[in-house]
Amino acid sequence: MTVEEFNQTVDLYADNLYRFILSNIKDVDKARDIVQDTYEKLWMKVSDVESTNAKAYMFTTGYRTMLDFIKKEKNHRGDMSEARMNTLQSNNRYSDLKEVLNEALSKLPEIQRTAVLLRDYEGYNYAEIGEITGLKESQVKVYIFRAREFLKEYIGKMENVI
Repeated sequence: MTVEEFNQTVDLYADNLYRFILSNIKDVDKARDIVQDTYEKLWMKVSDVESTNAKAYMFTTGYRTMLDFIKKEKNHRGDMSEARMNTLQSNNRYSDLKEVLNEALSKLPEIQRTAVLLRDYEGYNYAEIGEITGLKESQVKVYIFRAREFLKEYIGKMENVI
């Protein structure tokens, strides 16, 4: 990949990668840091990465960088399982469908949320999602199916929308 192709990759995909990371970690500054780290890693491998594979490489690297960041955060915060259970038992009521969807997405397991966001929000196909997440295509399909079923059930409850 040439410097010009690298710059073009940054121009074309930085916003998509940022939205993907932000939708998972919900912190603007941390999402920016992860995207910056991703582009730094791409720059370090610029001679090894083909420009046709730059988008997949970037999202794979961004996803893995995000996972490393999340693991590091969990180690610093300790066990949050009790706090997570309190979040799951929340009875918040919303009138904004986007807020309901974001609330529902936040309740999904991380891998399901990632798969469904890559598929439905970013438009990747199953094979590309498998490359990014390191899963088999059949596993990706199962995670997306389960996530969609949960979202349908969660959003389908009128008490969550009212």
